[in-house]
Amino acid sequence: MLHVFRWAVPLCLGTALASAGCAQPDSVSAKGGAQLVADSVVILMRHGVRPPTKAVPLPKSTVRDAWPQWSVPPGWLTPHGAQAIGRLAEWDGSELRRDGLLPAEGCPAAGSVTVIADSDQRTIATADAWISGALPGCGIASEHRKQDESDPAFSPIKSGLVAFDPAKAQAAVIDAAGPGGIAAVEAAQRPLLERVDAILCGDSRTGCGVSARASGIDAPADGKPGLTGALDLASTAGQILVLEYGEGKPLAEVGWGRASVDDIAALSAFHALEFRLLARPRYNALANFAGLAPLVKQGLSGKAKVTLIVGHDTNVANLGGLLDAHWQVPGLAEDDPAPGGALVLTALHDKAGHRFVRIAYRSQTLDQIRAAGPLGQQDPYRTVIVPGACTATGDGTVCPLAVFEKLAGL
Repeated sequence: MLHVFRWAVPLCLGTALASAGCAQPDSVSAKGGAQLVADSVVILMRHGVRPPTKAVPLPKSTVRDAWPQWSVPPGWLTPHGAQAIGRLAEWDGSELRRDGLLPAEGCPAAGSVTVIADSDQRTIATADAWISGALPGCGIASEHRKQDESDPAFSPIKSGLVAFDPAKAQAAVIDAAGPGGIAAVEAAQRPLLERVDAILCGDSRTGCGVSARASGIDAPADGKPGLTGALDLASTAGQILVLEYGEGKPLAEVGWGRASVDDIAALSAFHALEFRLLARPRYNALANFAGLAPLVKQGLSGKAKVTLIVGHDTNVANLGGLLDAHWQVPGLAEDDPAPGGALVLTALHDKAGHRFVRIAYRSQTLDQIRAAGPLGQQDPYRTVIVPGACTATGDGTVCPLAVFEKLAGL
């Protein structure tokens, strides 16, 4: 099989999704003939498929029918979600071995693989599923705090790990909203909001739905801005549809049978919109990512060949905002972080000792998550991302390490 992307050294260049195969050597010539060699990789990954984090995920007045049942408590990784992560990990492991970041056979040397997870059940279980799929029988354990004990690395603002000015964070959200503010953003989404109402309420929409609730910006106790009203509720509703479909629920249970596959992709735009406003603006992203930045910097140093960090969609969106990274997983809206999706950061060097980072986003498609089958016949989605400050360097697909560190706040 011809591969269009490799962890370390893709020959198919550019930021668009590569859709056709191309041959690749083990290393790629940079401009001027220098060879780039992979030293290590950091994978910042969202957990796999889970139920909504609350038993009643939306106010009762916004829905008509009872919510579908799930096999695990709210917010936990499902068995299906673990299976899909395992399939993705098998593919990851194969690619990492092919690129020399894992041994071709057998288990890696002690200390050459680091797996770090947040303390939620879904992140711990996702890390375990990835280890089992990528490194079966190797006895590697993930590093994490006791389940449900807050980890400052993943909650730096809440823990006081980083200085944070709520007023600046609010200003960043307002700036991201653009002219007309949140009201204008909501108005632009009116047709999609009406579609949300149709799915939540069916034909009985009197006193039901989300579109009549004016959107706003909230300032909770921790100072992190949030959305309220229609845009907030639509983001939750859109994400629930993604999770129901990704879980493999019968279509009669996905949005109570009132949501099409096209609806799921279209309405996931509310989730991406929430991140565009709250998580991707630079001030907010730097503060939220401050706890993970040292782990990324350490992972790029090459002391460990592979570093996997299992967190949340917000973590991926934070780093995506800092890097101005964009992607679109088939089945989802642009920039919506998929369950199991990850930003992949590969550290490389050339013969002169210059160091670079190649940035990519990789994820199963939503249909691949739903099927949770082997990925040998169809590779996951992946795209190489080149921030504007990096386009004139290396082989055209990489960022100088110092530039990357500045962008990412390392």
